[in-house]
Amino acid sequence: MSAPAFAAAHSVSACLITKTDTNPFFVKMKEGAEAKAEEMGITLSSYAGKIDGDVETQIAAVESCIAAGAKGILITPSDGAALMPVIAQAREAGALVIALDTPFEPADVADATFATDNFKAGVLIGEWAAAKMGDTSAAKIALLDLNPSEVSVDYLRDNGFLQGFGIDIKDPTDIGDEDDERIVGNDVTNGNEEGGRTAMENLMQMDNGINVVYTINEPAAAGAYEALKSFGMEDQALIVSVDGGCPGVQNVKEGIIGATSMQFPLLMASMGIEAIAAFAKDGTKPQNTEGLDFFNTGVELVTDEPIEGIPSITSDEALEKCWG
Repeated sequence: MSAPAFAAAHSVSACLITKTDTNPFFVKMKEGAEAKAEEMGITLSSYAGKIDGDVETQIAAVESCIAAGAKGILITPSDGAALMPVIAQAREAGALVIALDTPFEPADVADATFATDNFKAGVLIGEWAAAKMGDTSAAKIALLDLNPSEVSVDYLRDNGFLQGFGIDIKDPTDIGDEDDERIVGNDVTNGNEEGGRTAMENLMQMDNGINVVYTINEPAAAGAYEALKSFGMEDQALIVSVDGGCPGVQNVKEGIIGATSMQFPLLMASMGIEAIAAFAKDGTKPQNTEGLDFFNTGVELVTDEPIEGIPSITSDEALEKCWG
């Protein structure tokens, strides 16, 4: 590339703002964005919250991106409602704003969303758990969610699981309002292993007969397993989750997690950078998947105990696709 052309390409700047920089999901997302930005000659600045739910840091990051004149912002919102005013400012300033993984509410707060169908991800593991258990009348379910903010990715996965398991959900945008007696309770994990362990311990104090454990992601699932194991109850409960990170897939292979729904963060991020490049070139904006208010980047069920009628791949197959 000639020097003038190179300089022109790098005149396009973009930002990536993730919930944290420690969760393997967001680490891989950052890798995908950086690789695609380098390939396309886009200058990328990356920011992250200190912990999942740190919306103040995300707001400050968006403000920095506006001040820097970023042409596009990719963001995994920690709290969509709190971010709405600054996202509106970014769009008014001429930036293309794309939500990754976690949709805003409503979705059109951003120009586009590239995400897993999180409700479907929950449905798949719910259907698998119900089919694996057979008679679900004696189920005692622990639900390990993300945080008290109940962001969209949180309630979509939780309610998708419940529907897949065969439990009537009430408000599809709320967590914990069901009255099915099979639900022991909900607790929050902040999406990490320590939080998963603590939440599982709390719920076991409510009922030590828990035999089905839903978790928001695989780090939380690993913590739940450690809590069960510390009481010698690791074989008592089916654990299901969402993510598809390599450590989580390995936990499926080892029998720690029964099934997980794999998502594709690298694809989300690389597509986001491509969309910013297209927007910078001629103002083109991404289109949603037909029938959805976001672009669906795909989901696959991973289990070594397949159930007829529920499409899935094995842990060995998933290890060829996993991330982190």
